[in-house]
Amino acid sequence: MREGNVREILNRLLDKFEKNELDTLTIKPWQGKISEVYFYKHNRIFYVIVDEQDVYMLHACRKQKNKTEKQDSAIVIKRAKELGKHLSKKFI
Repeated sequence: MREGNVREILNRLLDKFEKNELDTLTIKPWQGKISEVYFYKHNRIFYVIVDEQDVYMLHACRKQKNKTEKQDSAIVIKRAKELGKHLSKKFI
């Protein structure tokens, strides 16, 4: 994914979050308090909703197989733990 495309996609997704249009997205729980949103068929973003005003995007990737790649899982888990430590919360 090119950087310009990623920014455009993130802006559209954030717009949907802000307008509370989550029902138009394919969202499912992943692990712990981490969720994933699917868009454009094979793309996904892993995120955590910390409170009503704060959403943290942990990782974006292209889904290659039927389940999350080990490398992508490791990145999401590492970032969730780092964020949890920084915010004194537990996400996974």
